[in-house]
Amino acid sequence: YSASKGGVVGMTLPIARDLMSEGIRINTILPGIFNTPLMNGAPQAVKDGLAASVPFPKRLGHPHEFAQVAMTMIECGYFNGEDVRIDGAIRMAPR
Repeated sequence: YSASKGGVVGMTLPIARDLMSEGIRINTILPGIFNTPLMNGAPQAVKDGLAASVPFPKRLGHPHEFAQVAMTMIECGYFNGEDVRIDGAIRMAPR
């Protein structure tokens, strides 16, 4: 998991630079634990435990918050080559 996320972070800026001549901006969103339809299938105790592991705010992310970040990236034309974490400051512990 962390290796794949690290790979995405590592290639964001080089891809943004590669595509700049085409007028294409590249940004990545690194989401934490979100309350999605898939998550709704989990038992409430599991969701509560995951929410408690988020430093602040102690809850799962809402899809509209993800959309807000995406819209900011789209609407701000100077936003390019960036990685944005939206995860309530959680860092998943190794197993």
